[in-house]
Amino acid sequence: MRRSLAGVALAVTSMVALSFLIPLGLLVMSLAREQSITAAEQSAAAMAPILALTTDAAQLREAGAGLRAAEHMVIHLPDHSTVGGAGHAPPDLLARALGERESISRDVPGGWIYLQPVILPQERVAVVENFVPDDDLTRGVALSWSVMAGLAVVLLGGSVLVADRLGSAVVTAARRLAEASRRLGTGNLDTRVQPKGPPELKEAGTAFNSMADRMTDLLAVERELVADLSHRLRTPLTALHLAVERITPSADTGRIQAAVAELEKELNAIIAEARTPLSVGPMGRALRGEDSPDEPPDGGERCEVAEVVRRRAAFWAVLAGQQARPCELQITDETTPVCLSESDVTAVVDALVGNVFRYTPVGTALAISVNRTAHTVELTVHDAGPGITDPDGALARGGSTGSTGLGLDIARRAALAARGTVRITSGPLGGARVAVTFQLSTESTRGRPRSRRRGRRAGAARASGLPGD
Repeated sequence: MRRSLAGVALAVTSMVALSFLIPLGLLVMSLAREQSITAAEQSAAAMAPILALTTDAAQLREAGAGLRAAEHMVIHLPDHSTVGGAGHAPPDLLARALGERESISRDVPGGWIYLQPVILPQERVAVVENFVPDDDLTRGVALSWSVMAGLAVVLLGGSVLVADRLGSAVVTAARRLAEASRRLGTGNLDTRVQPKGPPELKEAGTAFNSMADRMTDLLAVERELVADLSHRLRTPLTALHLAVERITPSADTGRIQAAVAELEKELNAIIAEARTPLSVGPMGRALRGEDSPDEPPDGGERCEVAEVVRRRAAFWAVLAGQQARPCELQITDETTPVCLSESDVTAVVDALVGNVFRYTPVGTALAISVNRTAHTVELTVHDAGPGITDPDGALARGGSTGSTGLGLDIARRAALAARGTVRITSGPLGGARVAVTFQLSTESTRGRPRSRRRGRRAGAARASGLPGD
């Protein structure tokens, strides 16, 4: 924009300057010529009274020396002699001036000539010739043109400089507003701008701040509403917990109590997450599209993927046994630290395994595995179900056919937070295979050597059996 404004200022100023400079330059040249011609005519006319008194060559030279613009003056006397040297007048013009006794002015090669006849006593005629060279006709014109050209350059430079300064103020204000919009779009809800620049941009900056304040208020209200709704679930959950305590102890009572305790834990996590600002934590950074750091910031969390998967597999194995689902678990013995909290990894495991239970028939087999490479940890869940026909659409939030798409979206965001990926392919059991890759925490790759064992098969968890360690 600055270049455009400077270009417009340069073009407009150039047109204005040329519209004045061209006529002014021609006027200066015309005035210089007129001044030289007038001076020459006045000098020639001043010699007429002197010729009426005397025709002595010495006296005429002395009189002509005191006149202005008489350097090239020549006097043609009646006896055909001349005073002042050789003349520049063509013979025909000189004869015409003598015969017709009329003043003649004419451009001749090298300059301009003026012939002034003077009638002497006894009808004699003398002619005063005054020649003006071309240099005298244009004396001072070049200097005047140079001054005007210099003023034009200064005017052009000043106009471009002023336009650039004005454009800089506009561009700076626009860039600040654009940068603030980008920061707000990435999730930095504290972004505000100082309204500066032209009135229109100041108004836009004020409107941007009002929009950001309104957005922050709406998000705060929404998150409090989610937290309040989750908090309302505690009452029936407490009643359920008390009811389970009054049940006669049996083999199922312990599992029900564990499930209720797990549900209460998840509910508390939901309430805490709902009241946490969106910009906090790696999942929030993933939503904003930012890279996750190699190490968690002060107070950040790190967890072992293998340990979390073992615990969650034990939880899901109970439901798998009730539905007669063969469940195979394979977990590496190596350390698998990633820069995610335990609740984030738990959410990923529950989302992937829960999708298998939700969208495949009862009795469908599934397998869970955790493997480690040099720089990543890969969590894989595959089943023997019908598979996923549109893997790309399934990864879009709300885009999965017949579901909300939240489960795979949770896995995708967690993978992005840990600089990983999510891939959906066909698995060895014939159904869908979802592989979530997390980047290893750099502390693990620097601090301790990596074991060469790739993992071990824990065995198949059948019916009511739990996965082995």
